[in-house]
Amino acid sequence: MEKISDGIWEATAPDGAIEEYSAYKYAIEARDGRTIMKADPYGYHMETRPGTASKFYDIDDCYTWNDDEWLEHRASTRIYDMPVNIYEVHAGSWKVYEDGNLYSYRALADELVPYVADMGYTHIEFMPLSEYPFDGSWGYQVCGYYAATSPADLMYLIDKCHQNGIGVILDWVPAHFPKDAYGLFEFDGEPCYEYPDPRKGEHKTWGTKVFDFGKTEVQSFLVSNAHFWFDKYHIDGIRVDAVASMLYLNYDRKDGEWIPNANGGVENLEAVAFLQKLNESIFRERGDVMMIAEESTAWPNVSKPTSIGGLGFNFKWNMGWMNDVIRYFNLDGLSRKYNHDCLTFSFFYAFSENFVLPISHDEVVHGKGSLINKHPGDPSDPEQYAEKFAGVRSMLAYMYSHPGKKLLFMGSEFGQFSEWNYKSQLDWNLLDYDMHHKLQAYTRALNTFYKETPALWEIDYSWEGFEWIIPDDNANSVLAYKRKDQNDDVLYCLLNFTKVNREGYKMGCDDGVYEVVFDTDAPEFGGSGWSTGGKVESLDEPMHSQKACIALNIAGNSALFLKKVAEKDRTPKWSPEHSGSFAYPRT
Repeated sequence: MEKISDGIWEATAPDGAIEEYSAYKYAIEARDGRTIMKADPYGYHMETRPGTASKFYDIDDCYTWNDDEWLEHRASTRIYDMPVNIYEVHAGSWKVYEDGNLYSYRALADELVPYVADMGYTHIEFMPLSEYPFDGSWGYQVCGYYAATSPADLMYLIDKCHQNGIGVILDWVPAHFPKDAYGLFEFDGEPCYEYPDPRKGEHKTWGTKVFDFGKTEVQSFLVSNAHFWFDKYHIDGIRVDAVASMLYLNYDRKDGEWIPNANGGVENLEAVAFLQKLNESIFRERGDVMMIAEESTAWPNVSKPTSIGGLGFNFKWNMGWMNDVIRYFNLDGLSRKYNHDCLTFSFFYAFSENFVLPISHDEVVHGKGSLINKHPGDPSDPEQYAEKFAGVRSMLAYMYSHPGKKLLFMGSEFGQFSEWNYKSQLDWNLLDYDMHHKLQAYTRALNTFYKETPALWEIDYSWEGFEWIIPDDNANSVLAYKRKDQNDDVLYCLLNFTKVNREGYKMGCDDGVYEVVFDTDAPEFGGSGWSTGGKVESLDEPMHSQKACIALNIAGNSALFLKKVAEKDRTPKWSPEHSGSFAYPRT
């Protein structure tokens, strides 16, 4: 290669000299005399393991897209006031063949896309698909940032998603990279992509290196990579992994293991500037995509514009909500009354960011238990077995009616009992059992109800879309609130989080006739059917700062969603007891 300037080298091969899929590496002569063989950081394709070379691939002419209608729709809508209900997927373990071989992207397109469409999700979020050397990292230790397995087939999968009305979000990892010899690690024999000082340049717990965010070359590499996935693969959003580890110099480091910034603080000012530059660059060219931060601290203005000092993302995972909710639903019914704030505390900050409510892969591994096993009860006891399913249904009802977009990890939708294992497919055989089949039907129905009810998503980021009715009935572990859409249509939400059936429970409301439009305890979902159904008139009894109230039966561990469907009929009625006299109907 010929040196053009400091750090810039090039080589030219005549046309036809390199065939598609030709394997290549860079041979770099380091200062210490070693010759280091490195894969191309910008390579579009890589060898299948155990090979580690880059492969020449013409990415520009490998696929013809058919998603113009989807892209036009995306450009004409505002994602903030649209339904967003994300199904998080690990492509290597959603399903596998009987012999253990993984599904190709085309096989996933044929099975995963129809499934997600049928289940009523709006988006798929794929855990990282950039090439990575170690399956146990689930894709979060990337070597080939520009390389995908079977690029044309991945384009086909994304195209099929778009043709079926499903957006695609990709997990993206700019926080760190592994130490594999063929990758970015000490690329020229010395720290190049990473900070040279290990107190800034290494995550010891993860065994990885940290990008030197102050280098313009590194900024270019990463910002260009984000654009690459939007441009070449037509993705609809990026979820940026481990943002907190980028923002704090002392992240996962003890005293003496980190270097303060120029102001003596813990903030990584270079990483902050990089994230702002990244988001400004993305939204300057495309204002209709999602840039989602997985940020687990109280760093302010993550999803606010850089012009007011924000990081420039347009969404942030609500990790505080997730931790509170999981803690709450781990408790038995008797303990929940003392932890009612786990359900209500999120409203102190619910509108400070544009939140996504995540129940992600991180919550169903490493001994944390699957979603259904976070709920108390012995599955060998028939009554407690049913309570676990009812608990999942009530938890999802709370999640879907809480302000914010939604994300649920695969397998949770049908009650997988075992923890997620990246080495094997989901336990699809559970759908042969009645309660798992009914839980899947419930999730499908809830997803559909969510999409068809603008009150649940049109005003997600303002108090204008939410109003408390009963925030403080911790004695009964009951919540009630309103969700509103832009036309002031109201959905009433009543939720009971113990196994005790509440008979004639009164909730404040406007005067009128109400109809139960969704009941999580319906028999078709595996419930008892005990809760009030159909239409109910309000009582002339002001309550909870409302004009009237409504008395409802609500089963244990369940939720009722209601809508006002008519005004009460107050026309005087003729009384047969006294000819010529009138009486108002009793209420």
